[in-house]
Parts: sequence; structure tokens; C-alpha cells
Amino acid sequence: MDTIILGIESSCDDTSAAVIRNGVLLSNVIASQAVHEAYGGVVPELASRAHQQNVVPVVHEALKRAGVTKEQLSAIAFTRGPGLMGSLLVGVSFAKGFARSLGIPMIDVNHLQGHVLAHFIKESEEDTDKPRFPFLCLLVSGGNSQIILVKSYKDMEVLGQTIDDAAGEAIDKCSKVMGLGYPGGPIIDRLARQGNPKAFTFSKPHIPGYDYSFSGLKTSFLYSLREWLKDDPDFIEHHKEDLAASLEATIVDILMTKLRKVAKDLNIREVAVAGGVSANNGLRNAFREHAERYGWKIYIPKFSYTTDNAAMIAMTGYFKFLDKDFCSIDKPAYSRVGL
Repeated sequence: MDTIILGIESSCDDTSAAVIRNGVLLSNVIASQAVHEAYGGVVPELASRAHQQNVVPVVHEALKRAGVTKEQLSAIAFTRGPGLMGSLLVGVSFAKGFARSLGIPMIDVNHLQGHVLAHFIKESEEDTDKPRFPFLCLLVSGGNSQIILVKSYKDMEVLGQTIDDAAGEAIDKCSKVMGLGYPGGPIIDRLARQGNPKAFTFSKPHIPGYDYSFSGLKTSFLYSLREWLKDDPDFIEHHKEDLAASLEATIVDILMTKLRKVAKDLNIREVAVAGGVSANNGLRNAFREHAERYGWKIYIPKFSYTTDNAAMIAMTGYFKFLDKDFCSIDKPAYSRVGL
């Protein structure tokens, strides 16, 4: 009998639904919210209202594309946290009501765990190039920068993480100060491809162990920018490509230095990257360079699996379904928690 999982993701500003059958992805539908661009960041109230409008059409479309009826579903997996509470409540409430109406199990998924397990999404039966346990995963997004030792799908240990700003958060803030727009990640990435990564030098943190820090880099960038603008009010316009390239190169170097240290200390060569910042071209190139230089076996997700998506939620739900790890209806959403 087929195991068919519907995944629902609503942790931030993307409403997504996906269907997986026996571990193979059948559909992955995402509705993004452009309304936040005008505010330079996600507005929680607007996000939750948009989720309310989108969740039913998105689920309907996911089932339609998968060629699956709701009566065929084995379980419903949903993001329970972390994320924006209002956004999470929409997805959690819908999943609970839908699962109860169908009389099928619910599976709660940790959003961060979903990003890590995105590497196990199969688009066909022949899709078998997946990480082998144990492996390291660099999880980088707007809110998280972590190095995770993945021992199994349900056994993950955070070895290092940011003690202040995350990498994606630093990029977004620097982009905003430069007047380039939101979200900053894709903009900085695009400009960086045209610039010189050695044009400017910014301070790097000296944090012991495997932890990260990006607040100092952000402060260094903003202070330097202020001084340059005193001499040339059009400095940003004249140097935005080089600024973007130098900022990106500094952040990538900070990320890879700690990851390289962990890989050496633990003697692990299976290394993956996940999260929204894993779409960054500079970071992807750094992974390829490290693979050649250090003999790493690397795993870089498809662009469609770097952002918040329900495919990774459904995939995690599939693993938990096989273990009969279900969720009771009284479990609430949570906004902040680790793996």
C-alpha cells in the first residue's frame, strides 16, 4: 500500500504544500508574498493574513498536480516551528482540521530539521545520490547559521551556531543600508558576480570553538560605508558591485573557515549545505572548491529546495511516518526552539 504524505509549510512568508508518495516527490507548490518588499522586511500580520488566503488554494493545487485525492492521503505533515507565530498558526490549524476531518495522523516537523532533510527529497526512483550518515550540514538562512552533525534523520547535534546575527540577516541589513532593497540575498548575489571580491576589506570575528558571529562584520561594513560616503555621496552607486562582492566573500570565508575546522576535527568528508543562503553563488562555489581541495563529498540543494518549501516538510514527515512518530492534536505551534 502506498504511503502518501501531504506537507504544509507556513513558517514565514511563503505558503507551500507538497505531496510525496513512497519517498518520491509528486508536487511542490509555493505561493510567495511580494507585499513585504515595500516594508524592507516581513510584516508578521500581513504574512499571516496572506497565509489564510493562500493555504486552501495551494493545498488544492498540490493535490491536483500530484494526481492524488485527499482520501488517498496517509498523513499530513506540517511545520510546527520555529517561525512567525501568526504564520505558523495558520498552517498548524489547517493541518489539524484537515487531518481530523480525514481521520488520518498528523506529523509535526521542525522547520530546521526539514531544511537539513531536503537533501533526501527524491524526484524519481533513480534519484539516489543522497548524503550518508553521519554527515555535516551547514544550515544558513536569514535567521540561522549552524553547523549540524547529522547522525540520522532524527538524531542531529548542533556543533556551532551564531551568537548574534545570522549570515542571511547580515546580508539583508547591509543591503537595506545600501538602499538596494529587500530581500537582500538575491540582490547582493547578483551584484557580487560583477564585482571584485578583494576590492574592500571588512573585519572578521575571532570566536572560539565552532560558533559564528556576524554582528561585528555588519558594524564594520556600516562604519566603513559611512566614512566613504563623507568623501563621495555617490560612493554606493559607483562601487555597489565591488561592495557586494567583498561583503559576500567575507561572509562565505567566515562560514567556510569554521565548517572546514569541524570537518577536519571530526574527520568527516560528507558535507552538505542547506537553507536560503545556500542559493548564494559564492557559497556554492566555495563548496565546490573545498570538494576539490579537501576531498569532500558535497551536497548542494536545488534552488527550489533552498527557500521555505513544503517538499522538505513532506520528506521529513515521510521518515517520521515510517517510525509511526505522530503528533497529538493538542500540540501548539512554537516560535523559537533549536533542533
